[in-house]
Amino acid sequence: MSGHSKWHNIQKTKGAADAKRSAAFTKVAKEIIVAVKEGGGSGDPSNNARLATVIAKAKAVNMPNENIKRTIEKALGAGNTDSFESITYEGYGPGGVAVIVDALTDNRQRTAPDVRHAFDKCNGNMGAPGCVSWSFDRKGVIVIDNEEGELDEDTVMMDALDAGAADFEADGPALEITTDPDAFNAVVKALEEKGYSFVNADIEMVPQNTIVLSSEGDVKNMERLIDMLEDNDDIQNVWHNWQED
Repeated sequence: MSGHSKWHNIQKTKGAADAKRSAAFTKVAKEIIVAVKEGGGSGDPSNNARLATVIAKAKAVNMPNENIKRTIEKALGAGNTDSFESITYEGYGPGGVAVIVDALTDNRQRTAPDVRHAFDKCNGNMGAPGCVSWSFDRKGVIVIDNEEGELDEDTVMMDALDAGAADFEADGPALEITTDPDAFNAVVKALEEKGYSFVNADIEMVPQNTIVLSSEGDVKNMERLIDMLEDNDDIQNVWHNWQED
């Protein structure tokens, strides 16, 4: 659940469906619980926009419908005492790469030092709130895998634009659709009704500009930083402006 990179996004999602399936499900389940609670206790995605967004994300990582339903029921349960706080950390990775870290935590005294340690360990530094977020735009991003070439790009583009998407781009096997955040759920629903499935569907922080790392050491440190953050159970998303080769 990291970064903004087209085909890379598909590859990471496929990897998560294998080696990191359990971790991906756990993180999405946490988001579902928060969405239900912050949505006034509504477990109906048609009346809870944030829940609808998270369900689209859950489906993109192949979380079974039964798991989604069970997590919603858990969140609605009278005995559920799970309480998570949304926190965003910002900083710079090696080579000046801008990094945004979204966390859901029940203990910020645990999470903040862990995030700072990851930055320090990988030749980066954690900054003040707002230090890099100004250089990102919040957008809905939907990625469809067309590796087998079964989908007609023009048809997908027209279906997406008709549904209210802001832009469409075909980059090899990845068909990427971007939306305004407020239109994201409507576009997802319309495309699902046409039979499309997604390998990525989320509201992302999309960088306005990207950085290419020329130093092998910087590349290794950046990869390590992303891995350390994503392996932390409190971290939901890692957004960055590193342009990976």
